[in-house]
Amino acid sequence: MHTTLIAPDLLRKSDKILFIAHLALGDFTYLQNFFKAFAAQNPHLKVHLWVDEVRRTADAAQWPHLKTYSLYDWTAACPFFAKVYTQTYSPALYRASIEAARREHYPIVVSLATLRPHLYAGLARQISPDGLVIGMTKKPKFYEPHHLLAYRKLDAAMPPYRPTGPEHHISDVYAYWFHQLSGLDVPAQARFPFVDIPQPWQQDAENRLSAWHFSPRPGKLVLINPYAKTKKRCWPLEHVAALIQAMQARPGWQDACFIINAVPQELVHARDVIGRHGLQRTELFSAEDNFFQLPAMLARCDLIISVETAVMHLANAVHVPVIALMRQKNPEWVPIDRDNSTVITAPHRRDWVKAVSVEQVMKAIR
Repeated sequence: MHTTLIAPDLLRKSDKILFIAHLALGDFTYLQNFFKAFAAQNPHLKVHLWVDEVRRTADAAQWPHLKTYSLYDWTAACPFFAKVYTQTYSPALYRASIEAARREHYPIVVSLATLRPHLYAGLARQISPDGLVIGMTKKPKFYEPHHLLAYRKLDAAMPPYRPTGPEHHISDVYAYWFHQLSGLDVPAQARFPFVDIPQPWQQDAENRLSAWHFSPRPGKLVLINPYAKTKKRCWPLEHVAALIQAMQARPGWQDACFIINAVPQELVHARDVIGRHGLQRTELFSAEDNFFQLPAMLARCDLIISVETAVMHLANAVHVPVIALMRQKNPEWVPIDRDNSTVITAPHRRDWVKAVSVEQVMKAIR
């Protein structure tokens, strides 16, 4: 019989639980299914979430950008969270959030942090001095004995995930975590991403398309996302321009309209580079005001071409075919909806995404 990390009796008599995680949009695209299922499994529990900002800094110039992280819009709209801690991007706010969390007297705290897990073991215990604290561990290097001391603050450690076959998806890892915690089983078909887009943001996308003269339109609408957090996962803007020119020269795509998705801090540079090519029916887009601007725009597309970042996973959430440009590393992060996803990987394991050629993408489109 499977023994869960959280004793069933404690789960039954507890009124709340805190999950701690450092989250990117891609992580949450899949993790939200498990938070939602856990909340449904335990309707008596208030589920609280601590979103830790790994870019926390004392540099006040960085705070406006960190404060408006688009993930916060998404988590705030999720009905299965009773409370979300998002004020962790500065040292002072981090300390204030810890004090606020301590006043909740959480009976259960679970850290899902895989980066620097020893630090999060300490954070979890600091928040809940007397509660059940569960977290991740990592075998310390010989020069890291202090990590072992930190792990002693845990009441239980999450067993390491071991794939049962040659292929596994990141959602399999998350399913394993929650099964270990409470015996929760989320079948494969229930792990697909989803996003509930509020009507005002749907109308916002429609208004923008009309302003671009993309609605109504004779041809298809294609969104290309060449940006990711690291340069290794980005695709050059010159490739994007060449791809648009190649597609507009092919039968079936001559009337297509193109949207290039850019992160806000790259908009000026992208406008300069793309502007040199004189592309027809091509506009730049960035979800500068709210997270839901992005999925609302994605949902109106006929095709999405994206590097390995949240956009390619959100394409599955809005049920639009996606061509994903990826490195050979981390294959567990491929889009989960295989019927609506085409994955193009860079030729060699050490290659960055920029090694994916325009010709490879055109072949996938054909």
